[in-house]
Amino acid sequence: MQYEMRYEAPRRPSPLSLTPWVRSLLMVNAVIYLLMLTVFTGNWVYEVGAFNPASVMSRLWTFVTYMFLHGSFMHLLMNLLLLFIFGPAVEMRMGGPTFAAYYFTCGLGGAITHLVISGLTSPYPMIGASAAVLGVALAFAIYWPNEPIHVFPLPMPIKVKWLVAFLVVLDLVAARSGAQDGVAHFAHLGGFLFGYIFLRSRENLARGSQAIVSRTRKPMTANRPRPKEAVGAVRPETDKAEPKKSADYDEIDRVLDKISEKGLDSLTPEERGLLDEASRNLRKH
Repeated sequence: MQYEMRYEAPRRPSPLSLTPWVRSLLMVNAVIYLLMLTVFTGNWVYEVGAFNPASVMSRLWTFVTYMFLHGSFMHLLMNLLLLFIFGPAVEMRMGGPTFAAYYFTCGLGGAITHLVISGLTSPYPMIGASAAVLGVALAFAIYWPNEPIHVFPLPMPIKVKWLVAFLVVLDLVAARSGAQDGVAHFAHLGGFLFGYIFLRSRENLARGSQAIVSRTRKPMTANRPRPKEAVGAVRPETDKAEPKKSADYDEIDRVLDKISEKGLDSLTPEERGLLDEASRNLRKH
């Protein structure tokens, strides 16, 4: 699959401005970590919320809760920093609901991959939002691969695609070598993998919709010559419906223009229904 960089990454009104879902995720992760330091200080928090392959079937909620637990301040800081850098542009591109679905899909992918790999190795509990956050970084690199980013201590910016590729290779090498560094590298790779599948499926869906749109637009918008009428001839009753058809065609053109400008996700249920009906009519005739 080949992606093209058609647009620059969206610019924030200010460097500290955040989109709704990114702001919520940053706040929830930070608040939970603060509560773990001050109120819920026992190990029971990790036992209840961490993703443990040995007990996951009796604690299915840990597929989600593990993403909001962190073992150290640096662990939390790195995840929130990546989400702060890459998240707003991706959410602006996808839209809030799709971004949330993507974020949690990557997190679930990390847990599922960790569960599968634990069947081949010794199972151990896992916490952290890394799989979900790295999936967000992957989406940014796919949408805007040539966007420059400054990475300390490099003296010059690099393209974001090389940074994300480096992170993928780093996890691959560490996972294959069986590094005992306390990091769930296979879960990171699962976040990347499920994120890629999500984006690929979304692209295929958009491509299929565009194909329907292209087949629909041509017969709907073609200017067909009307037969000349004899003087004094009475028009058939079926012509009374012509204004309604023209109005329908105008509405379809408006929806197609909206797709071109804002993407398929911007359509309302009524507009999607209108396209579906036009597609069925086209296949029928």
